Amino acid sequence: MDKLSNEQIDAAGLADWRKLAQALHARYRAADPGAAMRFTAALASLAEPGANAVDARLTRDVVDLAVYTREQGLWVTAPDVDNARRISELAAEHGLIAEPAAVTQIELALDAADQDTVAPFWSALLTGSVDNVIHDSMFDPTGRVPPLWFQRSEKSETPRQRWHFDLWLAPEVADERIAAAVAAGGVVVYDDEAPSFTVLADPDGNRVCICTSLGR
Repeated sequence: MDKLSNEQIDAAGLADWRKLAQALHARYRAADPGAAMRFTAALASLAEPGANAVDARLTRDVVDLAVYTREQGLWVTAPDVDNARRISELAAEHGLIAEPAAVTQIELALDAADQDTVAPFWSALLTGSVDNVIHDSMFDPTGRVPPLWFQRSEKSETPRQRWHFDLWLAPEVADERIAAAVAAGGVVVYDDEAPSFTVLADPDGNRVCICTSLGR
């Protein structure tokens, strides 16, 4: 399996798609729910056995899609780029409109001094099986719950925040979303590595990372 870098993905020129945490994501809007359903049904023509996946979620007149390869993790490969191109062509044939700036992904992040101890618990609780941990992350194969990754941290006797969200956005909207959060009472805690990620806190000090594919 040849994993593509973010630079290689950008060079592919997929105007409808944005790379978020692991996969390529797209959002398409249809003229009405019926058109969205017909497009979603037509996606079945792209289904093939193997590691390359196409996930689709239909909500009234909006179809959210992700393409990726599942093999010891979730990655983007050349066949996934080909699938994304075919989906874009299919969407155009059905009259759907791409909204690439609207793609969003939530990841749960847990600071853990000993991943091997806590990961089986969360995998069993959230997915029903201890077998869904790959490397430093847990992935629900059905997509019911967000990915969970275990961020290495030092042991601490003092109670501290260990959970936070990683909010993955299309790069072109990240600054706008950060500004809106700050205007709503938040503060920027850390932005030395922006636009890769920026840490915000709400008025109570709860933190969230705003993440993009840039600089990774």
